[in-house]
Parts: sequence; C-alpha cells; structure tokens
Amino acid sequence: MPTQEKVESVEDLKRRLSGVKTVLLAEYRGLTVQQLSDLRKQLRSVSAEYKVVKNRLAKLALSPDLAGVKSLLKGPTGMIISKADPVAVAKALHAFARTNQALVIKAGYVEGQMLQPAGLKALADLPSKEALRAQIVGAIQGPLAQLVGLLQAPQRELVYVLSQRGKDAEQTATA
Repeated sequence: MPTQEKVESVEDLKRRLSGVKTVLLAEYRGLTVQQLSDLRKQLRSVSAEYKVVKNRLAKLALSPDLAGVKSLLKGPTGMIISKADPVAVAKALHAFARTNQALVIKAGYVEGQMLQPAGLKALADLPSKEALRAQIVGAIQGPLAQLVGLLQAPQRELVYVLSQRGKDAEQTATA
C-alpha cells in the first residue's frame, strides 16, 4: 500500500518530467553535501535542476518516451532535469565532474535520444549557440567583404590615378 508521501513524490516527479528536453542520470556516491549544493547552484544557472530520486518511485514517474532511462536507475541516482538548452546543461555537468571526480555520469535522454557518457561528453564539447552563430556570420561575412572589396577596386584605382595626375599637373605647373 503506497503512502500518501510516496504518491505525492511520484506526482511531483511526473510534473517535473513533463515536457523535458534533457534528463541526465548521475551517481552521486562520494560527494559531500557542500559539493551537491555547488552542483545544484551550477545547474540552476543553466535552467536545470538536480534531484536525488528513489529509483522505484522514479520508474513509476517516467513516461513511456523516457523508458530507456528506467534500466539505468540502479544505485544512488541523481536526476538532472532541464527544459532548456541541453548543451549548456551537459557543459555545466561535465565542468563539475572534472573538478569532482566522485560524480559519475551514467547516461542521459537528450531531445528524444538516449546518450551514453561518451555522447554526453561530445555534446558538452560543442561550442555554445552564440559561438556557432558567430562562426556562421564570420563564414558568410568573409566572402561578402571580399566581393565588396573587388567591386570597389575599379573606383579606388580610378581615384588613385586621377589623384596622381593632379599631383603631377601641380608639380609641372609650379616648375
């Protein structure tokens, strides 16, 4: 017979998981309370939340599209949930894992696909959206700047020739 507290916990987790883009699972064994607090703070800055879950209750709360996550719910599990940019979440989690070796990233569900730790690492290594946009703008702007320079070259050369002619005419007139 489930207790009211467990029913509320499952309902709360269902609510949090509705419409998520990213669900990452991590084993937190060996982390101190202060380290978990730091992790939560870093994840909050990228619009994600960290929740320690009971595996049995989490399995009940998972929707069918997150069924691949169920098999990974073993041992002490922390769930990182985000409805925002998955790349930013993966970057924040890997940055924390680099400094805190005790955090083990199990796997994750990112926008409809299950990713193993190597896939999440590759996701974290991607440049940010702003950096990608800057690269695209730079790639477009370079050839356009060259084209503008080529189109302006004849006028620039004409002005240079006329300027030289004027200087030459001045020098011959004064001499």
